[in-house]
Amino acid sequence: MSIEIKKRYLRLVRRAYRFLRSPALKNRLWLQKIIAPMFDRELWHPCRETLSSGLAVGLFFAMLPIPGQMILAALSAVKLRGNVPVAIAACWVTNPITQGFIWRLQESFGDLLRSAFNIPMVFGNAEVTVPALGTLNAGSFILGFLTMGILLMILTYPVIYLLSAVLPKMIPKKRYQRAKAKFIARRDGQNQSH
Repeated sequence: MSIEIKKRYLRLVRRAYRFLRSPALKNRLWLQKIIAPMFDRELWHPCRETLSSGLAVGLFFAMLPIPGQMILAALSAVKLRGNVPVAIAACWVTNPITQGFIWRLQESFGDLLRSAFNIPMVFGNAEVTVPALGTLNAGSFILGFLTMGILLMILTYPVIYLLSAVLPKMIPKKRYQRAKAKFIARRDGQNQSH
């Protein structure tokens, strides 16, 4: 099963990488300045370091109720040397189907934090009206989504490192280029000794 997952991931990454390098995007110079740093291959191959950074960034931006989460997650993943496809995919935790449930959960979490730690009302009793959900308390909602984003970001690192220890072939410890260079050096050393 892990081999099939790896094949699907690599297929998806190749398609995205080809799309970003397409002639239609290459002709736009202003866009190339933004996209060019994303072509570092280390940011596209999964390893423990890049996966944990990419997933942390993606989950943080997924918790924010803003448009353009995937773009912000990808740009932040590049800056933090995280896995770009994982950061983008993590933003889909909050898709149109789950968004309402997660917003209600964030408001409830904010209420829980405010009552448990006696956090004062930041916006008083200001409410935000969401068409499908009704009204949300603005202070509890903001406290909830920020705290939830930061907690998910922090919890991502130990989870990925634990998975890397349990499944070393699925989530390697080393970055792609370093591992490849070591393999080539080892291979060349063996060829010279024979």
